[in-house]
Amino acid sequence: MQDVSSLVAQAREGRPRAVARLISLVEGASPQLREVMAALAPLTGNAYVVGLTGSPGVGKSTSTSALVTAYRKQGKRVGVLAVDPSSPFSGGALLGDRVRMSEHASDPGVYIRSMATRGHLGGLAWAAPQAIRVLDAAGCDVILVETVGVGQSEVEIASQADTSVVLLAPGMGDGIQAAKAGILEIGDVYVVNKADRDGADATARELNHMLGLGEARGPGDWRPPIVKTVAARAEGVDEVVEALEKHRAWMEERGTLAERRKARAAREVETIAVTALRERIGDLHGDRRLSALAERIVTGELDPYRAADELVAGLTES
Repeated sequence: MQDVSSLVAQAREGRPRAVARLISLVEGASPQLREVMAALAPLTGNAYVVGLTGSPGVGKSTSTSALVTAYRKQGKRVGVLAVDPSSPFSGGALLGDRVRMSEHASDPGVYIRSMATRGHLGGLAWAAPQAIRVLDAAGCDVILVETVGVGQSEVEIASQADTSVVLLAPGMGDGIQAAKAGILEIGDVYVVNKADRDGADATARELNHMLGLGEARGPGDWRPPIVKTVAARAEGVDEVVEALEKHRAWMEERGTLAERRKARAAREVETIAVTALRERIGDLHGDRRLSALAERIVTGELDPYRAADELVAGLTES
């Protein structure tokens, strides 16, 4: 068993091994997870969480690395959660974004962690919300969450980040995708990366047109900016940081940031409660209560919904 209070204290001092152990406890759903979360709760709420999403190949890892460099120049501590697809054999992460961000490996002001999705849909690992809490409590000023890059269904980042960045690149079909529902509806900031390629201006124009066709915005509402970058050469990255800071200031001024974080906490509580209930229902397989309800459904005495109501009532009373 780990000494949680000691790990938390060491994480607060910026010791990467302590941060790694805490995230490992989270990922492994350790029996100490409740103790970890209780210890971290008073220490969180200070980090600015930025999510980066987009189709595979748009340069998310390169853009994330460039943003790390920009924020470090400002003297900010940065945490990175790079969510990779899982190996179907080992369950581990396949890509290992830490390799692509090796230039920051020796920087004590940067913590990079690759996390496997382990079958979780929506572009994030199931443990991402708790891992964000660990990095927040460890004193990170900015937390960059890079999603797995699975396409239009990758919208979960919008519910986990304070600001969501959607990356596109010319010549990758993103212009067509702009007309459809999906990740192009969740962005607070849009980045057209690889802007030195042909078609970058056309991609930006089409994106601007599609945003204009979206829901009506009133005076003072946030209009997502479109920034062109060449992340591999750090071109336009300062403009992205500027756009992020403007969005943060806009949210703080209107109370939107607090509302987003409250909604995020509510979803987290709901997920934990539903997971716990699902586990209790799973334990009922072979239980006489579930068997008896199933028999009553087969005989027509009960419908499945009433049976489910009785089951839930029984679980909450026990």
